[in-house]
Amino acid sequence: MKTRLLGGIVALVLAIVGTLLLVSYVQASEARAQADLQPVEVLVVQDQIPKGSDLDKIKSGVKLASLPAASVPNGALKSLDGLNGKVAGVDLLPGEPLLGARLADPESLSAPGSVPVPNGMQEISVQLEAQRVVGGRIAAGDTVGIVVLFDKGALKDSPDVETGQEVFHKVLVTSVQRSTAKASTSTDPATQANTELPTGQLIVTFARNDADSAKIAFGAHFGSLWLTKEPSTATEGAPVVVKKPELYR
Repeated sequence: MKTRLLGGIVALVLAIVGTLLLVSYVQASEARAQADLQPVEVLVVQDQIPKGSDLDKIKSGVKLASLPAASVPNGALKSLDGLNGKVAGVDLLPGEPLLGARLADPESLSAPGSVPVPNGMQEISVQLEAQRVVGGRIAAGDTVGIVVLFDKGALKDSPDVETGQEVFHKVLVTSVQRSTAKASTSTDPATQANTELPTGQLIVTFARNDADSAKIAFGAHFGSLWLTKEPSTATEGAPVVVKKPELYR
């Protein structure tokens, strides 16, 4: 009798404990479900933002919106504070939450051996022999002067006269593609950098506005170009159109 009574009490206790555990589990599940449905404010892309867009462009293309917490991925941004200088690392599409991982430093988007193009500018490339590129000693990030030479036709009053002029100053070089240099017997890197002879042609890419880009293309196609290595500290003289008589003055 006592054994049956004891067994009944144990069964009752187990039933009560099981019920309490079940109720607790259901309540916790409901709490989690409710938390997942709670709205969270994050930045959502409204208009497509191209890769490389600066922070101002990103700000104009996103909007703070409320989304269910369950649909918000880790790393979603609530503001752009403290992200000055960042750009879009990929194309950002409408409707997607803005993730911090999708923003990057501008330098990380540049191809190896190149520098970023300043806002508002475009790139144009020309193919030149090494002697026209300061012996090939031009690198991405340098600034150069561009001298344009014409055999004839540059001057209206003297159409058959050869002319030359440094038309552009301190032009940013964004990239230089060159062939492999000939081997040097020197082991000094500084000596090698100044004495190795590039072979073949070099393709030099400039950052310039649309009008200047057209002028560079015109000069390269109908005349010839020579580059000077012109740092920001170089002095610029008055523009002079050089003809043969000017060489002896």
